[in-house]
Amino acid sequence: MQIKSDQSRGLLMVFTGNGKGKTTSAIGMAVRAAGHGMKVLFLQFIKGSWQYGEMESLKKFGDTIEFHVLGGGFTWESGDPDHDIKLANDGWEKAKSAIFSNRYQMIILDEFTYLMLFGMVSREEVVSVLKNRPVNLHLVLTGRMASREIRELADLVTEMNPVKHPFENGVLAQKGVEF
Repeated sequence: MQIKSDQSRGLLMVFTGNGKGKTTSAIGMAVRAAGHGMKVLFLQFIKGSWQYGEMESLKKFGDTIEFHVLGGGFTWESGDPDHDIKLANDGWEKAKSAIFSNRYQMIILDEFTYLMLFGMVSREEVVSVLKNRPVNLHLVLTGRMASREIRELADLVTEMNPVKHPFENGVLAQKGVEF
């Protein structure tokens, strides 16, 4: 099928599932977009200030890929749900502002599905923002258990499913492979 110029528009893409690779796939999208001179915003929810290779690599892109960590760490480990909800809502406000700013050609909301899953942000508001986003903005959402609404709105949904993992044989996460 040949694509006509009037069929070019921003896409809503979702990387979900219980397997590894959701964030890494989103980073690949960011790198690809940056390679074409597109301005990318990468907003990471939940993970916190963990030091890992992808984040360090993205810093090397300078202003082309803007990267912000918005979470305080894995919410199920924090012990302070009120603080987690505040961080989630502050991050969502930043995301909404960026979505409608016309500053970026691609925005990645990494680990965002958890905010909806845990009821930390308004599901209705998220759906409304996604439906009304600028027509030329590419938007990528990652995280496990993407909601039915998000899957239905998306132009592309990729589900990562684990088949085999070294952890099953007692091999712990390794620098450069999993972080």
